[in-house]
Amino acid sequence: MAVKIAKKITGYTVVTPEDKAARQAQADAPQRQDEAPVDNVVHMHEKIERPDVLIGSTYKIKSPLVEHAMYVTINDIVLNPGTEHELRRPFEVFINCKSMEHFQWIVALTRIMSAVFRKGGDVTFLVEEMKAVFDPRGGYFKAGGVYMPSLVAELGCIIEEHLKTIGLLRDPDLSDAQRALIAEKRRAYEAQEGAKKKPDASAAAAPVNTARDEDLAVTGDGTSFPPSATMCHKCSTKAIVIMDGCATCLNCGYSKCG
Repeated sequence: MAVKIAKKITGYTVVTPEDKAARQAQADAPQRQDEAPVDNVVHMHEKIERPDVLIGSTYKIKSPLVEHAMYVTINDIVLNPGTEHELRRPFEVFINCKSMEHFQWIVALTRIMSAVFRKGGDVTFLVEEMKAVFDPRGGYFKAGGVYMPSLVAELGCIIEEHLKTIGLLRDPDLSDAQRALIAEKRRAYEAQEGAKKKPDASAAAAPVNTARDEDLAVTGDGTSFPPSATMCHKCSTKAIVIMDGCATCLNCGYSKCG
């Protein structure tokens, strides 16, 4: 049967019997059951219905800005369970507190965050946005000497901690060299403070543990930073001490002198 070519030929290839056999074998090959099509992978979006049971975690906030403790519950949904594409994503958040002083903005904040979680996509931006909220009355130091500029900022830290737990965020670990440098600075500071405080004869009978006394003097929670330390602008921890005339952080290793 003759075929009329109405367009100009720009190129051609010769199909060999081997090419025909390869194409036919590829078309006839059955799809493996363990290889699910990419189109079947479920991603987070607002049309996903809430299951009857969700897994989650509850975090406690004890802030001097509120009389009673606050309890933050974040529930997660598991997408594509039992497959290699299994994902755990935040689905909703609840905040419970006996104090009704902040009830309105707490309800509004939880509804907005839950809507953002259900929308899907990159929800990690909430962390930086919330941690950048400052209270005009001033912030506070939580246990461990970490400065919180506001109650909303501490909520952002809880969201950050939870996202790290489920794998959405990764905490940049310190390298071995950085850890060794911080340990060296800590030993140097303890030696410097020990040289300043020499026990006299009257106090020789009683054991002196200046490091632990200083630890308890900070927060009473076993913190290893001295009470005279100031806040580090890099890690927001009250761990800056003066060593050899230079401000040095005993938590992250930052030094004003480089």
